Amino acid sequence: MNQQPPVQASGRQKAATAGSDEKRERILRAAEALFDAQGYANTTIEQIVQQLGVTKPFVYYYFRNKQEIFETLSWAPAVACFTAMDFGADDDRPAHVKVTEGIERLIRATLAHHPSAFFPYREPQVYRPEYLAAQKDLANHFYDRLCALLEQGRDDGMFEFNDTKITALAACSLPGFLYNWYRPDGRLSQDEVAQELAQLAWRVLGLRRTRKRNPA
Repeated sequence: MNQQPPVQASGRQKAATAGSDEKRERILRAAEALFDAQGYANTTIEQIVQQLGVTKPFVYYYFRNKQEIFETLSWAPAVACFTAMDFGADDDRPAHVKVTEGIERLIRATLAHHPSAFFPYREPQVYRPEYLAAQKDLANHFYDRLCALLEQGRDDGMFEFNDTKITALAACSLPGFLYNWYRPDGRLSQDEVAQELAQLAWRVLGLRRTRKRNPA
């Protein structure tokens, strides 16, 4: 699967260095905070510049415009989340073990990339068609793997559900709706939220504690 970003840095920078990577990261973090606080439309390059205490050419050296910054911020969590069901070819663990681990990975990746992981849910209209197509490819990759593992786990007697795709979508909607209510400074820690949501998702999948015996 191609995980290359659908947006390539198109500023004046020709080759990345350790120093330039650090400066790009500074721009991304400043922009992320502004996008989170006031939205895409209300954030300007001028505000990003003021937040950093630099000049506009500093930003334009690394990024062409604010949309490129926004898409760059969104791509890293998209890859982290939608590769959560990727396991090595030599991983021979049971399907239900992979599914439960993958679901928890998805939830933890969503939380770890707050707030940029939530940008696609909050402002889907911002992205270019090329970006949305690449994101859809990632999502299809994730659900293809998840559905195959779910059916294998059901055949093994470790899951109980009816429609595979609906079950997969329902379980993954739990981290999907985090953007509506999650706050990093909330009552529960990030780890506690991840554990709670993972257990709820496993219930949606019909995870069994013991293998279901097939009737003789």
